[in-house]
Amino acid sequence: MFDAVVVGGGPSGATAAEDLAKSGYKVALLDRSGRIKPCGGAIPPRLISDFDIPDAQLVARIRTARMISPSNRYVDIPIEDGFVGMVDREHFDEFLRGRAQSAGATLLTGTFVRIERTDNGPSVVYRDRNSGNHKTLSTRLVIGADGARSAVARAEVPGGDDIPYVIAYHEIVEAPSGGSYDPDRCDVIYDGSISPDFYGWVFPHGASVSVGMGTGLDGFNLKAATSALRQTAGFEQCKTIRKEGAPIPLEPLKKWDNGRDVVLAGDAAGVVAPSSGEGIYYAMVGGRVAAQAGEAFLKSAKAADLGHARKLFMKEHKTVFRVLASMQNAYYRSDVRRERFVSLCHDKDVQKLTFEAYMNKELVKARPMAHVKIAIKNLAHLSGLIAPERV
Repeated sequence: MFDAVVVGGGPSGATAAEDLAKSGYKVALLDRSGRIKPCGGAIPPRLISDFDIPDAQLVARIRTARMISPSNRYVDIPIEDGFVGMVDREHFDEFLRGRAQSAGATLLTGTFVRIERTDNGPSVVYRDRNSGNHKTLSTRLVIGADGARSAVARAEVPGGDDIPYVIAYHEIVEAPSGGSYDPDRCDVIYDGSISPDFYGWVFPHGASVSVGMGTGLDGFNLKAATSALRQTAGFEQCKTIRKEGAPIPLEPLKKWDNGRDVVLAGDAAGVVAPSSGEGIYYAMVGGRVAAQAGEAFLKSAKAADLGHARKLFMKEHKTVFRVLASMQNAYYRSDVRRERFVSLCHDKDVQKLTFEAYMNKELVKARPMAHVKIAIKNLAHLSGLIAPERV
């Protein structure tokens, strides 16, 4: 009998399992294994400090972000007084699962099938990877951290089967030596031919590079777009290490629990930042608040306590998500808008406030006049009163 079964061993599930195990609960962490999520791998300083990530997990330290427009104009934004860490999900997720296991969680490999219930409570039925047989885990609480298109969410939580998403696809290639490639710089490509409604990226991973894009447009050829991006960026001759694709949710679900014995976390709850698509930090925060709500539930046996997970998350991050969603809706519609967005990024106030917010995961309130200036410039760019700047 487990106190909690966590379905999904990515950053969200591993964090939830570790936190509950550290609090003395008997936890099972069920992971499919053998799957690596397509991800640029960027983690901000706040994640590194809040979740005690060791330097050994950082495969690169990014000190500049380059924003590239449809006309191939660009602006380089320096990351002052710090860096953005880069991780490789193949090793980072395994590290997090190992840490949860060291904290006392039982790591199991298999695929979630369903939840069954008796008078004694819920049981998670899963297909064991080694034997192929169905096995059952009796528990008091289930945390669904099994990603976008979560099987737990679809089966248990209202609205869990209807969430907007983009499909992300990337190719990990060997990093080139020389040329225009900069191992300390992330490139973000806003070009409708690469992605008609999101963006493309080139993110250094030390000895390798993540080259990819995302889109929510049905029928768009992700592999062809990524191939074009590789050619434009000078990676067409680089050896391909692996290729990965997966859905990324675009907005948090309205409800994260079933009012009974299940709570969601991470991509399963839809917590990926709009506009940027950033997910690792928010996934780990989602796992942490799910563990907090789960612990309250395990102590009180009151299903209402499961609702605290979404409340805790939204209390801190709702405003940031709203701002980013507004930016995506405003600027990702067309190449004309994308051109103006990159032009707006030339502004020093935009650069400073954007990266302060990204690094610290909160909107900066210390300089209200800067926010006013940005709002005015934003309207001017959207209306066409300001022409795109030339590099």
